[in-house]
Amino acid sequence: MTNNQMMPRWRLILGEASQKTFTSYDEEMVQLTDEQRLMDEALAAIYDDTEGGSTSIGSSLKLVKWLGDVRTFFPQDVVSIIQSDAIERKGLTQLLFEPETLQHVKPSIEMVATLLTLKGKIPERTKDTARELVKAVVEEVQKRLEQDIRQAVKGALNRQKHSPLPSGLQSIDWESTIRRNLKHYNEDYQMIIPERFYFFERARQSNHWTVIVDIDQSASMGESIIYGSIVSSIFASISALKTHVVAFDTEVVDLTEQCEQDPVDMLFGIQLGGGTDINKSIRYCESFITDPAKTLFILISDLEEGGNRAGMIRRLRDMHEAGVKVISLLALSDEGVPYYDQSNANQLAKIGIPCFGCTPSLLPDLLEDVLKGNDLGEWTKQTYHKE
Repeated sequence: MTNNQMMPRWRLILGEASQKTFTSYDEEMVQLTDEQRLMDEALAAIYDDTEGGSTSIGSSLKLVKWLGDVRTFFPQDVVSIIQSDAIERKGLTQLLFEPETLQHVKPSIEMVATLLTLKGKIPERTKDTARELVKAVVEEVQKRLEQDIRQAVKGALNRQKHSPLPSGLQSIDWESTIRRNLKHYNEDYQMIIPERFYFFERARQSNHWTVIVDIDQSASMGESIIYGSIVSSIFASISALKTHVVAFDTEVVDLTEQCEQDPVDMLFGIQLGGGTDINKSIRYCESFITDPAKTLFILISDLEEGGNRAGMIRRLRDMHEAGVKVISLLALSDEGVPYYDQSNANQLAKIGIPCFGCTPSLLPDLLEDVLKGNDLGEWTKQTYHKE
């Protein structure tokens, strides 16, 4: 890249305040094209904090134009970042409540998190548009993850079918097995050689797993809440998994029914913010555990316990020692691990409960290893060593 190409780029990066400095070196080298001037205005509206230097986008009409310019000049991943910064740096949340504005916003996880945080303030005229934006994100994530998650579950459970006696001799319905196999009596061996074994109802369902997803509603967990809810809806659609979804702050909300019906409804049922009582939520979730050896408990939380800290650790330890597969996801997001309570995470790790941040794309592999009975600690080491 030549200096004539580089200098305007640096001018765009550093903003209007750098114009005089660049001009003092060589005015011609920092001449912006018409397109670059529009890019400069779009960026200045959000990032130029000099007095009188920022472009006002205070009206709905100007915001729509600004969004159009941003989408025209920048790639999609950058558009999401700029939109988020517009909300955080310039306080443009009220403008997102206008239907004509939401129609021009690029759907993103960050934008959904913002809408959910403010959903109590969304006016009636905008609710349908906001719901469509949330629905678009949900469908995109489902499309991206569903096939891999289903394949992981199918692959793991099919592997477990290597034995013709899935639950042991005590699970066989001997009366039905003998009666239905009388025609297979072998005179040479003087015995019935069953063509098929019949099992009691509970045994036939022994291949099923219970998955409990316990989601922290703290405001800092916004992206993790959205991904956790969407992934839970995928779990709920798989017949081999009995899925329970719980959200909590200082109170506990059971979202299992909404999860099974419509993940968008489930997301709107989540209330971001408030305190945190992890211990109370775990106590509620314990009632769903009927077969510890075939139960997966996923706690999505930064482990900032505002309730009974010792009780939280004790309950998770008891779960783990009873045979439940317990995982502590400090974050389920594309952004890495945010701030979390290191002391609590260290205590859980010593017990044998893995604590880590996880991108949604890693969930299928994680789920498959759990259902196969593989060591989760080893999975964590291998996965993050590779990355």
